[in-house]
Amino acid sequence: MESKSKNPHTRRQFLAASAVTAAAAGVAAPALAQSSGPINMRWQSTWPAKDIFHEYAQDFAKKVNDMTGGDLKIEVLPAGAVVPAFGLLEAVSKGTLDGGHGVLVYHYGKQTALALWGSGPGYAMDANMLLAWHKYGGGKELLAKLYQSIGANVVSFPYGPMPTQPLGWFKKPVTKPDDLKGLKYRTVGISIDVFTGLGAAVNALPGGEIVSAMDRGLLDAAEFNNASSDRTLGFPDVSKVCMLQSYHQNAEQFEIMFNKAKFDALPEKMKAIIESAVEASSADMSWKAIDRYSKDYIEMQTKDKVRFYKTPDTVLKRQLEIYDEVVAKKSAENALFKEILESQIAFAQRATQWERDTVVDRKMAFDHYFGPQGKLKKG
Repeated sequence: MESKSKNPHTRRQFLAASAVTAAAAGVAAPALAQSSGPINMRWQSTWPAKDIFHEYAQDFAKKVNDMTGGDLKIEVLPAGAVVPAFGLLEAVSKGTLDGGHGVLVYHYGKQTALALWGSGPGYAMDANMLLAWHKYGGGKELLAKLYQSIGANVVSFPYGPMPTQPLGWFKKPVTKPDDLKGLKYRTVGISIDVFTGLGAAVNALPGGEIVSAMDRGLLDAAEFNNASSDRTLGFPDVSKVCMLQSYHQNAEQFEIMFNKAKFDALPEKMKAIIESAVEASSADMSWKAIDRYSKDYIEMQTKDKVRFYKTPDTVLKRQLEIYDEVVAKKSAENALFKEILESQIAFAQRATQWERDTVVDRKMAFDHYFGPQGKLKKG
């Protein structure tokens, strides 16, 4: 994927197409704002219709539709309905779609710095803390600058903090870093470089294509995201071993994206409603994820007979070492990448210190209630 970002012809085409579409949309924008009827928008997610991620996209659309009293109606189509999952940014920028729901790392081929919103250890931040950096620590302004630098005609709203993602699904448990060498493995974003550094042969695929690729032997192992998505997409049908905990996507979030000309043409009141709907959806997604992921995590063990293992510390440590090498190289090649990274590090240093000093470790409480000798442990 990275090679695409270095192809000047592809980039020029992207910039030119976006600029022409932006100009055309700008001419029509006043009519949209002055329209007395409902404003209809056609969106696409980057997720299969059955995935809980597509449900999150629909949840956001419903909030906007309800909060505007039907004055704005967003219809969300699943991945592939209009464009492939990895084609969302270009389609929204051109105006082929009015908006979309996905993740920033899927645009890695356009600008590698986009993967800093979710692909990596987050410098000990979790996804909610990374969103705090985005909103209050300078990330929002840097993302706008980044999109402008590649001519992307979009307005972006990162939201929805994801829990730490598993190392993935394997044929047998991973016991050491060398176990990853030679494996045909699926991941995205900077994780492509990290797992390549671990010796894997990486293939970046969208969510809906992973399980079939594993079933056909095109992949030996893969990661996607969470217990609910992995179960629904069929991972337990092709593997019974899942390695939990990883630094490759420790702090990721979703992205709600509007075509900029379409968004700018909306009444100010409607823009304010959308921003409030983003934050409401972010909180609701967090709560829904805890409920659904925990249920599917248990059911994959009891019904699907999946065996879960903790990723060894030796693998986690090696991930961090390789990540540092990767971002040092990319920072030397890409000034904007370096600027974003330095902003994240400055925020993370104080935020994670505050968290470690302030928030009590919940392990003692868990062991007290639910551990081997826990007071409330069933059975």
